[in-house]
Amino acid sequence: MSNPLALAALTLLQERPMHPYEMSATLRERRKDESIKLNYGSLYSVIEALQRHGLIEAQETTRAGRRPERTVYAITEAGHREAEDWLSELVSRPVKEFTQFEAALSLLGALPVDDGVRLLRLRLASLTMDAAKAAAIQQAVAGFPRVFMLENEYEAALRDAEIRFVTGLLRDIEDGTLSGLDGWRRIHELRASGLSPEEIDAKLRQEFPVLSPEVNPPN
Repeated sequence: MSNPLALAALTLLQERPMHPYEMSATLRERRKDESIKLNYGSLYSVIEALQRHGLIEAQETTRAGRRPERTVYAITEAGHREAEDWLSELVSRPVKEFTQFEAALSLLGALPVDDGVRLLRLRLASLTMDAAKAAAIQQAVAGFPRVFMLENEYEAALRDAEIRFVTGLLRDIEDGTLSGLDGWRRIHELRASGLSPEEIDAKLRQEFPVLSPEVNPPN
């Protein structure tokens, strides 16, 4: 299993037996839904998978009045081992995470330069606003044990790093020091002129020979 929600369910059940609704409410109360994607339907799917793999087991089923039945689940010995091994691996071993912004940066050249600058400025404004909101929340929970706020601290560090990156990228584009900027602009100028892809390719090879595969053959 690879769904972080499953690991969250196992760690909750290490505290005490719970039914899925209580798990969901506890995760939201602790603001873990800001770090782990959570919705009630997916939680039920996770619970079924955990039970199928023998990591949790139904302890009892109760009904309050006319409400639907609620099954309380408890973690098994196998579940305890899985939670410890899984969390240990996540903490100790870095893995490649394919973020949406990284994908967008890899394809940024498909946009005209001015559009790229405008959109990066919008992103920077949004990041700055998010940072201000997070700082206000951090101020409100000052004194709360740090060990329970580590994910917020990590998120803030990532956000600060992204703000620095986007700020620097915008500076390099606007002052003309970004390597390849002329080629980026020229591609879109040629596309706007109505030339065929073959004609555009020929002109780019002529004007920017360093990009030619004859000069830089693939490895």
